[in-house]
Amino acid sequence: MAKSVVKAKYLIIGNSAGGIAAAEAIREMDKAGEITIISDEPYPAYSRPLISEYLAKRCPLEKMLFRPADFYEKNNIRTFLDKKAQHLDIDKHIVELESGEKIRWERLLLATGGLPIVPEIEGIGLKGVFTFTKLDDAKAIDEFLSHYGIKVRAIVIGGGLIGVGVTEALVKRGIEATIVEMKERILNTILDEEGSTLEEKTLTEAGVEIITGHTVGKIGSYLPGEVTGVNLDDTRPIPCELVIVAIGVRPRLDLAIGTGIKVNRGIVVDHRMATSNPEVFACGDVVEAHDFIYGENRLTPIWPNAYMEGRVAGFNMAGVPTEYFGGTALNSLKYFGLAVASAGMVNPPDDSYEVISNRYDHMYKKVVLKDGLVVGMVFAGDIEKSGVVFSLMKDRVEVERFKQALVAEDFSLASLPEEMWRARLGMPNSGFLPPTILREEPEELVLGE
Repeated sequence: MAKSVVKAKYLIIGNSAGGIAAAEAIREMDKAGEITIISDEPYPAYSRPLISEYLAKRCPLEKMLFRPADFYEKNNIRTFLDKKAQHLDIDKHIVELESGEKIRWERLLLATGGLPIVPEIEGIGLKGVFTFTKLDDAKAIDEFLSHYGIKVRAIVIGGGLIGVGVTEALVKRGIEATIVEMKERILNTILDEEGSTLEEKTLTEAGVEIITGHTVGKIGSYLPGEVTGVNLDDTRPIPCELVIVAIGVRPRLDLAIGTGIKVNRGIVVDHRMATSNPEVFACGDVVEAHDFIYGENRLTPIWPNAYMEGRVAGFNMAGVPTEYFGGTALNSLKYFGLAVASAGMVNPPDDSYEVISNRYDHMYKKVVLKDGLVVGMVFAGDIEKSGVVFSLMKDRVEVERFKQALVAEDFSLASLPEEMWRARLGMPNSGFLPPTILREEPEELVLGE
């Protein structure tokens, strides 16, 4: 017997930052319209940046939820959890699930996120090889470690955010870990050379071995189906029992491909977060959205951007015209005790950019300028005022007359011209700038992944 078709005014595929933000925005504007959320994970919405905390045994599942457990019920949202959307029919406005269930929508949001990049390496299918992008990955590694104990030696392929995050969790579990990074330095996409050096020193002091300029060429086994070591691309052998592939993620485009929706590296969206089909919206890691630093659409797969994109998409889906100002790379993290914040263009491409920096004690501050505007920053050690610099960047504030203050050891709001710090504090000013010129970002938006 054919299953009946469920009808939804708003259908959201994806249950993370972007999808939840969209649902909230829709419900603010439309109290009654049917909202349906599909997710191939069985869990309520949780914070993906916290999966390393889960693995480290510091963060139980209930503390990972970024909305209360009754969120869906209170907002009258129908959920299809642990269900995978496998086919999208744009003309008929129908999404079909693997289970055979069908949902007819009026407006659709694709917030499908990303998939881990898994290279074609001999032995990649052996027991003891994992990825690390979702809670089930952390659970699987946890079960592996619980079975094998702390005698496990781990190889982490990739020295980016995911790789360094899972490495810290492993070290906290007492596991000997080695990072193998293909590029010449770790965290190379979010930090400059100085910042990477500080981070590498911190990891090394914590007992992590770091191998750069190489990758894993083979995962070996002399036991039936189990990892016993890897060989680097120069054939150098390293014994291990656990391999975690943390090269990065790619947009999850399977639903969009073949539908006529414009796709480049990600789904292409406009300032309303609409795709090339005006009844289909997209947000988060799956999209190429406006980057206000580069002035073009780019992939910026981080939590804060997904959240803001989702809200913009939700308002427009509910018929409230809203434009996305744009996002950019933004990361705030703390690994092995070293706090780091970076945003925008951290490695300028040519000499037309001005770089000012300061190094003192174990602290490092760098700001990249173009025509008197902040276009990039790296803060390490002391990141307390990095949010102020990011606000200057986002609001396109001319900083030429006080640029050196931005990297000073004693930098504070008082370092800014009076009209600016008054605006930041919401105080009356002398009439030069509106009070929103240095607006505060919501706390939940400064946690990058």
